[in-house]
Amino acid sequence: MNLKKITMTAAMLTALASQAYAANPFVGGSEMFPAKDIIENAVKSKDHTTLVAAVKAAGLVETLKGAGPFTVLAPTNDAFAMLPAGTVENLLKPENKATLVKILTCHVIGAAAMSDTIMKMAKDDGGMHEVTTVGGCKLWLSVKDDMVQIKDESGGTATVTQADVKQSNGVIHVINHVLLPKM
Repeated sequence: MNLKKITMTAAMLTALASQAYAANPFVGGSEMFPAKDIIENAVKSKDHTTLVAAVKAAGLVETLKGAGPFTVLAPTNDAFAMLPAGTVENLLKPENKATLVKILTCHVIGAAAMSDTIMKMAKDDGGMHEVTTVGGCKLWLSVKDDMVQIKDESGGTATVTQADVKQSNGVIHVINHVLLPKM
């Protein structure tokens, strides 16, 4: 009987320890630390090298290192690859910086919105919640199959594939398509 009590106590301690020291989420194969800012974490993700290059080319690094709070809808490299051939290369040219800034700032909301909050707002608004991004774009947030969906001004739709990656200055939601403003 005493041995069983000891085993249960050890199991309970193991469970409590694993909760207390739960691993941070991994994005693009790298651990994301909630005490680090959006840029400090994003540069470690091998799935977001295109986004990081675009943020640097647009001169938005210091902005996204700022106090925030920000919700960043972070397209993966695969999302950028779905754009027509040559689009990314063209956007990274210095003469297209204004367009790049417009596109990237349409992926940033000036609040830290966790997925449960987004889902509640969409539900409370009859299934779709409209937000204005820091770039002035309109996005429409909804829920499909328990996943957040984002419709952009151009009629494209992205799905949040990894939600609630906490940052010191907000939250990142990984998305599977690049959001495009109406140009």
